[in-house]
This record gives sequence, C-alpha cells and structure tokens, in this order.
Amino acid sequence: MKEAIILEDMPESQQMLREVVKAAFSGVSVHCVADLAGAIALIKQISFDLALIDLALPDGDGTTVVQAMSSRFPDCMIVVASLFDDDGHLFPALRAGAHGYLLKDQAPEQLIAQLRGISDGYPPLSPSVARRLLGHFREIPGSSLVQAPILTPREREVLTHLTRGTSVAKIGVAMGISRHTVGDHVKNLYRKLKISSRAEAALQAKSLGLVQTGRE
Repeated sequence: MKEAIILEDMPESQQMLREVVKAAFSGVSVHCVADLAGAIALIKQISFDLALIDLALPDGDGTTVVQAMSSRFPDCMIVVASLFDDDGHLFPALRAGAHGYLLKDQAPEQLIAQLRGISDGYPPLSPSVARRLLGHFREIPGSSLVQAPILTPREREVLTHLTRGTSVAKIGVAMGISRHTVGDHVKNLYRKLKISSRAEAALQAKSLGLVQTGRE
C-alpha cells in the first residue's frame, strides 16, 4: 500500500482511522478528507491503493465515492468504515463496489488486524457484518447456499484468486489470459453465485466449500 484516503467527517474518528492505517501498512501515505466534495477532488489527483469511506457525511452518502473510486481505481481496496451494519447501508455499499465493511466502533487493534488480512487475501469484514452477509444468503428462498452452482475449472481458478484479493490484471497474468477474459469470468461468477462484490464472493465460496481461504 502506497497511497490511502480516509473519508470521515468526525475529527476523532478520522485521527483514529489514520493511526489504524499507519499501523497496518508501514510507509503508507494517508490523505484525510471530511466531505464528498473533498474526496472527489482528491481522487482526480492521486491514484489510491486503499480507501476507508464513511457513509453518513455532511454533504451526502459516501456510497457515491465508493462507486466513483470503483470505476476510477479498479485495483484499489475500497473499505467502508461505518457505525451502521444494517442491510440498508451494507448492501448498497457492496453493490457500489466496496470490497470490505468495517465497524469503526471496534477496538483499533481489531481494525488493524482486519486491514492486515488484506495482504493475505482475506476480505476486511467485521464479524457481525460477515454474519449478516451469511445470514442474508441463507434467508433467500432457493439461495445458492442450498446447492452449489456448477462452476467451470476456469471460474473456480478465478474465484480462488478473487478470494485472495488479487487484482483483475494480475489474475490475467497468472492465468495467461487477458483482463477482459477475466472480467467475463468474474461476471459469470457473480451471476451464478448471485453476488455483487469480492467480499460476498469470498464468503459465498467459503460457505460452499468451493475454495479454502486458509483461515477459520
């Protein structure tokens, strides 16, 4: 991680998240902003590797920035840092492109550990958020958790890379295929697994026993 952005309007929380990111990733340059306008202006100037984004901001919904960053920086790790873990906040953020969702009322040590897990391919999810996601899949009638979908060997390989946090470009290099072909495989995976984000992909894959993430 070289460049990180923190979008948080509360000074105390902003400072706490800055210290968490610094502790999780040595040498990272952290840029803090307090509103959507500041964030949008900054992402036009700097290419970010990590983003921690609050959702409830003075000038709007942080999901707007999640979506903008997802389009502009496809390899950036975008993580929501919020106090809200309800479906109304969680799922729109994941659909917009967030790769993780952390509750900032956790102890800093927990947040640091969850962010460090990114390097090992673990999606940064607070425990209660992970439980909510799994519960959501189980509650859906006819959910793919009932019966594992049929994935091709290539799709399984792509899914394994996705759960490790590998970028689309690097997946293409590893598999010897173009990033556009990888993108097609990802679209098929999302359709078959009925998901819309990497975080959901990792949880769904582990629940189905399709891949092993290496941590219980």
